[in-house]
Order: sequence, then C-alpha cells, then structure tokens
Amino acid sequence: MASPEPPPLPLLFLIGDTGGGHRSAAAAVAQALDRLQPGRFVPVICDPLRGPDVPRLLRWFAGLYGPCIRLTPWLWWLFWRSTDSPRVLAAVRRTVMAPVYGSVARAASACGPALIVAFHPMTADPAVRARELAGPLAPVVTVITDLITAHLSWRDAAVDRVIVPSAEMAAQYARQAAGANGEPGVEAGRYLPLGLPVAAEFCQPPLDEAQRQELKRKLGVKGEFLVVLTGGAEGSGGLRRRAAAILRRVDNVDVAVICGRNRALNRRMTRLAGRAGRGRLTAHGFVGNMADWLRCADLVVGKAGPGTIAEATCCGAPLVLTSYVPGQEKGNAQFVTGAGAGVYASRPRQLAAEVGRLRRDPGALAAMRDASVQVSRPGAAADIAQFIAEFSAPSAAGLVPGQPAAQHLLPTLIAD
Repeated sequence: MASPEPPPLPLLFLIGDTGGGHRSAAAAVAQALDRLQPGRFVPVICDPLRGPDVPRLLRWFAGLYGPCIRLTPWLWWLFWRSTDSPRVLAAVRRTVMAPVYGSVARAASACGPALIVAFHPMTADPAVRARELAGPLAPVVTVITDLITAHLSWRDAAVDRVIVPSAEMAAQYARQAAGANGEPGVEAGRYLPLGLPVAAEFCQPPLDEAQRQELKRKLGVKGEFLVVLTGGAEGSGGLRRRAAAILRRVDNVDVAVICGRNRALNRRMTRLAGRAGRGRLTAHGFVGNMADWLRCADLVVGKAGPGTIAEATCCGAPLVLTSYVPGQEKGNAQFVTGAGAGVYASRPRQLAAEVGRLRRDPGALAAMRDASVQVSRPGAAADIAQFIAEFSAPSAAGLVPGQPAAQHLLPTLIAD
C-alpha cells in the first residue's frame, strides 16, 4: 500500500511594500520553489509593515518611503545613515517599528511555518523573536535584496543564514562579524552568496537582434531603436524630464516609460506622449510584462535600483543609470559602470547625449549587452529555492545538496 503524500509545508515570507523589490524577490523564490517541488511548499507572503492589521501610524510611516526617495532623497539618506548604528537602530525598533514584532508573531502563530524568510530588513529581527516565542523550531533566513551595500538591519539579527547577492558581500560581512565574535568559520558559513532572485520570465536566454525587433512589433513599438525608462515601483528618478530630453535631442528613437504605481507621473507622461506625436513616446503604469520590455529594449534607462539592475542584466539589456537612492543604491551604479554593463548620466542633457552616442555606435552597445549578460545571476531564485527546500525539511523535501532545479515552470501558490 502506497504511503500517503506528506502535507505541504507552510513557509512564511516577510516583505515590506516600500518599493517593489521585496515583494518581487519573495514571489520569485515562491515561483522557483514550486518549479523545484510542485505543491510541496505553501509560501505565505506577509507584509507586517503595511498590511491590514498594522497600526495606521506605522502604515503611514512606511508609506513615506516612496515620496521621500522621489522628493527629498537627502532626508532618506539622513534616516538610513543614522539608523545604520546599533544604538539608533535599537531605538527605532523599540518605537516606530515596535508593531512589526506583534504582526510577525501573529503571522507565525497562524501559519505554523517550517521556515521563516525575511525579504525586508525590518522583518529579520521580528522573525527571530517570533520563532523564539514558540521555541526555536523554525529556521529563520534573511534574503538581502540590496545589491552592493546592506544596511545594518539586514545583518544584525540572529538569523540562521543570510543569503547575499555576491561572494564579495559574503566575505566582507563574514570578516566583520568574525572580528566581533572571533568565530570566522561559523560566520563564513552563515553568509551564502546565492544572488538576488528575479522571476523566471526575466531569466530566459537573451534575444538576438531579429528576435528583439519582432518582440518590439508585438508591443506596438514602431521604430527600430527602443529606450525603456523605468523608475522602479515608485516611478522615481525624474522620468518626465529625462524622457523629454531624449525626445527633443535624439532622432529615430522610440521611448517607453514604465511609471509603476506613480499615477501622477503616468498622467504627465500621457500628456507628453500626445504632444510628441508619431507614437514616439508611450506611457505605461504597473505592467505585467516587464520582462518583454527589458528583453527587446536597446537601452534601459533608470535609477540604480537593485531589482531593475538584476532583471535588466538577466535580460541582457544595456543600462544608462541616471540616479540612485542615497545609502543603499550608491554602490550599484559603480558596480554596473565598472563591469561595462552601463553608463551613468545624471543630467537630462547628458542622458540624451549618451543615448545619441550609443544609438550611433552599435559596437559599443553590443559590448555593453555582453557585459550585462556576464554580470547577471539568472539562476539565483532557483538556487535560493534549492537551499530553502533543503534547509526547511531536508528529509521531507527529498533533496540532496547540489541537486538541480526542475526545468519546467508550474504555478505557485501564494497566500497574501
């Protein structure tokens, strides 16, 4: 008689909708888990910063992130820099962020997870406290969704493992932690350089020129050269001024602006598109086919957000970076330009000049595209899913270290 199938294992994924990168990373890992072991895990995505049971004051405070990075980035830098110290961070956790601990504890109690994964820095320490309240049963893992520089809140919680986007970051933080506690071997094993996860649709092989042109036609692009402007989920980075500069100074270029959830920007871009004429400019809100836009783009223009960089490089798209959020994103621009995968142009006139130069130099553009592919980590979500499956229930998952992920994408079950 065949033994009954074991019940699916619940996993608690903690995010914060401050920007779109945290939710996107969690969804990508959930998708990869179901691709690896269909139906074996039930990832429950929970937002303890802006969810329905969060006090109004905390929801308001967390909601300031988008307007702050768009309108007063210097103010965000002051907050980021001041809280990047143990004393101030502890004070913020005791005061403004105190309700997060209760929200995470309630979610963990309702979910009964086999493992808790923190995809937002302010959820890592609450995850550890929630686990300890019920006894140290479920492992806690942090997945850092910043690319080069990680705030202290990402790495000071007593989680079991920290997944980082690069070997360089893993070595750096292991050395820092070992210097504090004198256990370099333990700390080296705590940081796992598995990459920054992106969804499977961004991880297909890059298209050749003919395939890019075909995809452009399917998206309604009429011209031969497409510039995609994106400001992440918040639509930040002064996209209107930059789009206008490109249209005014560069001929034979089509521009598509992805405005995210910035409705005011979408309205302004739609008016500008009407004045541009000939369909050269199109405005889009929060799109469900972002991978298609990145895969057919000749250039991707935007701020140096980690999610945008990870997705664009997986699609083999050259980048022109125009800005960065002070603090966590400054090193991202240096990483991209240092690798040859993009250039940095902070002023609209400088941006238009770079677009015009690259439009006339297909060799330089091809070199940037090759460099973009070289720095990409398309297997990150699958590698993280593999680790989570083994770490949450090694025997129940039926996996062994190093086993490759399945090759067929199947639907994932995400409770929100």
